[in-house]
Amino acid sequence: MAEPISLRVVQKIADIPRQRWDGLVGTATPFLKWDWLESLEQSGCVNEQSGWLPHHIVVEQGGQLVGACAMYLKLHSMGEFVFDYEWADAAQRSGIQYYPKMLVGVPFTPVTGQRFLTAPGEDRGALIQFMGQALAKIAADNKISSVHVNFCQADEKEALEAVGFMPRHGIQYHWQNRGYSSFDDYLASFRSDRRNKVKRERREVAERGITIRAYEGAELTQAHLRTMFQLYKGHVDRLYYGRQYLTQEFFDELHKRFANNLCLMLAERDGKIIAGTFNVRDDQAMYGRYWGCSEEHPFLHFNVCYYSAIEHSIRIGLARFEAGAGGSFKQLRGLDPEHTTSVHYIVDGQFRRAVERFLAQEREMIRRKRELQLEHSQLKPDRD
Repeated sequence: MAEPISLRVVQKIADIPRQRWDGLVGTATPFLKWDWLESLEQSGCVNEQSGWLPHHIVVEQGGQLVGACAMYLKLHSMGEFVFDYEWADAAQRSGIQYYPKMLVGVPFTPVTGQRFLTAPGEDRGALIQFMGQALAKIAADNKISSVHVNFCQADEKEALEAVGFMPRHGIQYHWQNRGYSSFDDYLASFRSDRRNKVKRERREVAERGITIRAYEGAELTQAHLRTMFQLYKGHVDRLYYGRQYLTQEFFDELHKRFANNLCLMLAERDGKIIAGTFNVRDDQAMYGRYWGCSEEHPFLHFNVCYYSAIEHSIRIGLARFEAGAGGSFKQLRGLDPEHTTSVHYIVDGQFRRAVERFLAQEREMIRRKRELQLEHSQLKPDRD
């Protein structure tokens, strides 16, 4: 007879041994590695004050960890990048307390990846459904309005739809490596007018004496990370809608324990770092996360955030570059729209039906939007 499966909730990732958690992560996604999640908690980015209360799900069988997910009790909807503010307003008008809600995802990180970790050899679909049903029951038993699983993968969507979760689609802009051997090779895939504009944007930055270089792994120093934090903070502070989610302590922790998955693109002028972008990478992809600058120059943002990251991705053989949330202007730089997926469980039946109607309409709108944007891709349909 098979050992019974048990599920428990832990309120800090440190309660789970690093080796056991990362044994489930494998190569799934760098953002679910124990060091990333624990750095967020230890540095104070994720806690009651920030409105992200860790309540991670752990599934065990026969003393072995067979499944898990990073879950947070959310007191607001900030830092998620799947926007449900209208749902919260509608719930309030209906007399439903929307917050707190439950969120399965990675804080402040709109990157698609596994959200439910399962041990090799286990029935992954069955375990995802088991965890999904448990999350729904926890929500109902504790009078919590909803469960949200953000930026999940297709197999997770399929498994969770079968137990009552509703899918939602979004759009992000990704660069795909079509076997390019160099940045010039990539430029050759553009339509001629856009290719010339990209060359001009690159040339203008170089003519101002600005150089851009990638720093990663052992090359990264604490000074690099602290400079990047100041650039990030300065950028957030200048935006009227800006919100600082991360602390210097978080950047320090990542330097100590996560450098092998970091890549900073730093721009220098007259021996001084004037701009940079913070990227995370694995063996397959680069994920653009945070940007900042201390000097304003035409096209500097595009060169640091996109062109240099793409050039570095080609150089080291990555399959894609994901530039983060928002920004249809990214398509002008050769990043075409891709679907993202989240799934949602609403406890109240009437509210659930209203959200379901909205999602059906929104999915069709997103589908049409992506098709229209692909028709206006800056890349030639086929390489010569």
